[in-house]
Amino acid sequence: MPDEIITVAILKERVRAFVAERAWEQFHTPKNLVMGLAIEAAELMEPFLWLEAEASRRIDSDPGVLNAVADEMADVACYLLSLALVLNLDLSEAILSKIDKNAIKYPADQYRGRYRLDSGAK
Repeated sequence: MPDEIITVAILKERVRAFVAERAWEQFHTPKNLVMGLAIEAAELMEPFLWLEAEASRRIDSDPGVLNAVADEMADVACYLLSLALVLNLDLSEAILSKIDKNAIKYPADQYRGRYRLDSGAK
C-alpha cells in the first residue's frame, strides 16, 4: 500500500505485533533501540560512500542498489517506530512540532537556497 494510505499508527501497530510475536519487548529498551537505530543509519550510508553528490542523486537508476537502500530505510524506520512505541511518543506530533520549531529557527526568507546565513566575515 502507498504512503497516502498507510498511517503512522498502522505502521506502529505492525511493528508492535512483529516484536510481540517474537517476545522481543524485553530487548527493546530505549538504549538498545537508539543503538540499533544508529547502526541501521550507518548501514543506510554505505551505498552512498565515496559517491559524488550528483552520482548519489542517480542511485535510483540501479534497481539492486535502490532496493538495498529501501531495505535500510525500512530498518531505520522500524527502529524509530519501536522507540516511539517504547517511549509512548506520538511520532506525527513530534515531527510536526519539530518542523514548526525549525521554521522559526530557519525563516524561509533568510535561508531559501542556503544552509546557513553568511556571517559577514571576510
